[in-house]
Amino acid sequence: MSEEALQLIQDRIEIEELMHLYAEMVDQREWTQMDRIFALEATIDYASTGGQSGPFRETLAWLGRALESWPINLHFITNLVIEVDGDTARSRCYFHAPMGRNAPDGGQYIITNAGRYHDKLVRTADGWRIVERFCDQTIMQGNLPEGYEIPS
Repeated sequence: MSEEALQLIQDRIEIEELMHLYAEMVDQREWTQMDRIFALEATIDYASTGGQSGPFRETLAWLGRALESWPINLHFITNLVIEVDGDTARSRCYFHAPMGRNAPDGGQYIITNAGRYHDKLVRTADGWRIVERFCDQTIMQGNLPEGYEIPS
């Protein structure tokens, strides 16, 4: 196998791992991991979820606030397609993200968000980083609790 082919395999594995690291960061609220995932100039667009769009730090701070009342998260990343072109790449994948919180009657409120992430990535001295993420939420299954509003 050529050195170029091996590099492409390594790049794809690293980018796939980055997508999984993002999901774990969000589910576990490990916000200190964001610099391992995003380039310094990165942006995120969560507008399709009713959320914010902008520089990644501010947008992830919003996400942290939005998830405070949803302590149970299981974020799945699937159907990953990666296109590497030298030191840049594009990826897209499906996400499936059930979220839960306790209900006053002892049960749980559960909603599930699903859709696609569209990412632009760049190779840095520290490895691959997302430089632009667009979240295209296409499904929200379940109902938000009465009176609940997505934080701003």
